[in-house]
Amino acid sequence: MAPGLLQGSDAVARSAIAAGCSFFAGYPMLPFTDLLEAMARRMPSAGGVCMNAESEIEAVNMVLGAGAAGARAATGSCGQGIALMQEAIAEAALNEVPFVVFNMARGQQDYFQATRGGGWGDYRTLCLAPKDVAEAVEHTQLLFHLADQYRAPVTMYGDYLISHTYMSVSVEPIDFGPLPPKDWALDGSLGGTGKSRQIWTWAMGKADAPGPGPDLHWQRIAGKFDQMAGAEQRWESFSCDDADTVIVSFGTAAPFIEQVVSELRDEGVRAGCFRPITLWPFPESALADAARHASRVLVFEVNAGQMIDDVRLSIGGRIPVVPVGRVSIDFSGMRQGEILTIGWIRDRVRDLLAEGAIA
Repeated sequence: MAPGLLQGSDAVARSAIAAGCSFFAGYPMLPFTDLLEAMARRMPSAGGVCMNAESEIEAVNMVLGAGAAGARAATGSCGQGIALMQEAIAEAALNEVPFVVFNMARGQQDYFQATRGGGWGDYRTLCLAPKDVAEAVEHTQLLFHLADQYRAPVTMYGDYLISHTYMSVSVEPIDFGPLPPKDWALDGSLGGTGKSRQIWTWAMGKADAPGPGPDLHWQRIAGKFDQMAGAEQRWESFSCDDADTVIVSFGTAAPFIEQVVSELRDEGVRAGCFRPITLWPFPESALADAARHASRVLVFEVNAGQMIDDVRLSIGGRIPVVPVGRVSIDFSGMRQGEILTIGWIRDRVRDLLAEGAIA
């Protein structure tokens, strides 16, 4: 497809279909509603199915079933709706059912939800946080690939800027390489043979095909997430080689920080910025390396302080880690107000440096 001016939600919908998504289910809740409507418009002509479910719980369980049958499937909401999906997401992680969850968030207050999860058991959810619509298009297809590669639910952390912004993008299928066969899928091919498949992967199974039992299964799952943590860290850094001050941000806040760093550089301030692209696994070693010459790390996020915990773990107490952002939300939850202005961020950073409290 030639580059065209597309709304973010429409671009993500087109990219999901280009990746082979054939089933989508969701419940309308702004700013996710635009993605649900875009999928409803485009899925039928692509041979897929989009369901407007009665609630987020029904939506995620429909997708759980579609994923168990081998389909590329996805759901989504904003953080409030995804909170209702957590039990099913945990079940999918522990029973190895792949699908994609799109969080079109109302801000950056869902970081803990995206990286810690709210379901039961030992599991993790790989999470990509695009900075703009173009990256969201790429991340959408990568997430479907990673879900199938690891047989796990995965998450995109978007927001209303991703959902609503128009950007010139090209949506084409991306080849990320071969994947293992879905020979585990409940496709009905073994019905009546007495050897039907089951997705409840830790179950003891039948006498001729016993399962591993819960302990061995959960140990294997834990090993898989350890493998993901080592192999799938993604990040981006800018002007960190000689930086005395490194500013960490994620998602759509990152372009603002890049501009602030450029302006501070013009003023002679040795500033740099670091962006975790994967919120989990968090790129701890890469951040520690980016801040190796720094005497301070600032953390910009639009919440009361969530990613800063992972930043502090990465830095290990070597230098001060100081918050720059704050909670900023209007009555509707659709905008982030004055905090997301380059001037506010730049002035706040200048004030912190002038105070000398973090020198």
